[in-house]
Amino acid sequence: MNYINTQLADFEVNAYQKGEVKKVSKKDVLGKWSIFFFYPADFSFVCPTELGDLQDHYDAFKKANAEIYSVSEDSEFVHKAWSEATDTIGKIQYPMLADPAGKLARFFDVLDEDAGQAFRGVFIIDPEGKIKSYTINDMGIGRNAEEILRTLEAAEFVALHGDKVCPANWHPGDDTISPSLDLVGKI
Repeated sequence: MNYINTQLADFEVNAYQKGEVKKVSKKDVLGKWSIFFFYPADFSFVCPTELGDLQDHYDAFKKANAEIYSVSEDSEFVHKAWSEATDTIGKIQYPMLADPAGKLARFFDVLDEDAGQAFRGVFIIDPEGKIKSYTINDMGIGRNAEEILRTLEAAEFVALHGDKVCPANWHPGDDTISPSLDLVGKI
């Protein structure tokens, strides 16, 4: 199934963030860009490297008017325990969503039902709640926060300048392309 421009479903889940448990719903996500970052499990191996990488780039995501929502099938209490037990996770400032019933993972179609864990999915959602980009990796394949940020910035640029597109490896300030018949076969 293709998820591009699919509207985010209504949801409400518990989240652990900076020492507190809170509710996060679709209403909280709307009005800004959002990164839904699914990972298999707390207290694992590749996951803390990814979540730490996102935290290292968190200020850049905030500057880009985006919030990161990491999501696993663990409860908010497991997120809290992991945060208290692991220095890398203890530094995380963004919300860690608890999806023990798998509702979000099923909506985004990243749940490995047999394992009870989510595949490594990244979904970039616009302020209206529509999915604009996504990638899904197998359990053992880690992701790169810089590439997620670059993709977010390209999605934001295209949303603002619908008549221009971003070429490979585009970063803010780089040249873009204005599609036209004159360019066919010349790029």
